[in-house]
Amino acid sequence: MALAEDVYTTRVSGAPRVIDRPDPVFWGEARSAEYTDFERRGFLQREGVIGEADIATCLAEIDRIRKDPALRGDERIVREDGSDEIRSIFDILELSDAVRGVVAASGAYDIARDILGSDVYVHQSRLNYKPGFQGGAFYWHSDFETWHAEDGMPRPRAVSASIALTRNTEYNGPLMIMPGTQHHFVQCAGATPDDFYRESLVTTMPRIGVPDEDVITDMWHRHGIEVLTGGAGSMTMFDCNALHASGGNISPMPRANVFVVFNSVENVIREPFAGSAPRPGFLAKRPH
Repeated sequence: MALAEDVYTTRVSGAPRVIDRPDPVFWGEARSAEYTDFERRGFLQREGVIGEADIATCLAEIDRIRKDPALRGDERIVREDGSDEIRSIFDILELSDAVRGVVAASGAYDIARDILGSDVYVHQSRLNYKPGFQGGAFYWHSDFETWHAEDGMPRPRAVSASIALTRNTEYNGPLMIMPGTQHHFVQCAGATPDDFYRESLVTTMPRIGVPDEDVITDMWHRHGIEVLTGGAGSMTMFDCNALHASGGNISPMPRANVFVVFNSVENVIREPFAGSAPRPGFLAKRPH
């Protein structure tokens, strides 16, 4: 379905607004109790979606990719600002057949199809890694705001799966989410600079694409914050428009998660809505 107009206008020059989301959160037909809860809170969690052998396989793949000299200067390998430590490995499903197989076995594809009410494709995949003592924060944001503005995703008809390869505790930089914020689209201020992704992927405090602090505070008063912990092998699925963040990891315990974005085949991305050039394919797949 085509958008008659862009109801998710963002990167505005004036004061940003909070808009009630006109699109559904749950797009499917078979609404279980789990999916009703997802619609209300914007996320669901399952323990033990992959086993110890699969976890070990994925961790070995991370180590292989980290040490591969052929990937040393590859822009898909993002390192912490001012450090040689890995922050993210993008295109992880393309770089590793083993990780792709583990994600396929996790049940994430089926959940995404149920929630989005259609077949899906992978918009983006990555490995987020927060080493002990040095893992940087990810500031409050809505993924959809970025994907709409910088990639051209028309509607918030996408979900993300975060599969834990290490235990996610309250002290090693776990995902934090404001439950219920998926029902509101938060505009952001400022024009998108050229090639802004090069900065936004490494900084812990982006200049563009983040909500105003007053808006974040208001959302916190209205919705609160939940800290999403879970064991190694657990999975969190969350709506693309929910406000979320994660703190830095100053504990000795590393945190590693495979992160996969599923987009509806009926929501294929177009030209970016904020007027910038499209981001590279490792950040936003454009299926033919």
